[in-house]
Amino acid sequence: MTCDNTQGTNASWALILVLFILLVIIGASWII
Repeated sequence: MTCDNTQGTNASWALILVLFILLVIIGASWII
């Protein structure tokens, strides 16, 4: 395995996590 591959995977997971948090915040604001 290469370090570049690991960094790319971590970056994609970070992006997914941020999008998920934004989705939860928007959903919470709609519920409220």
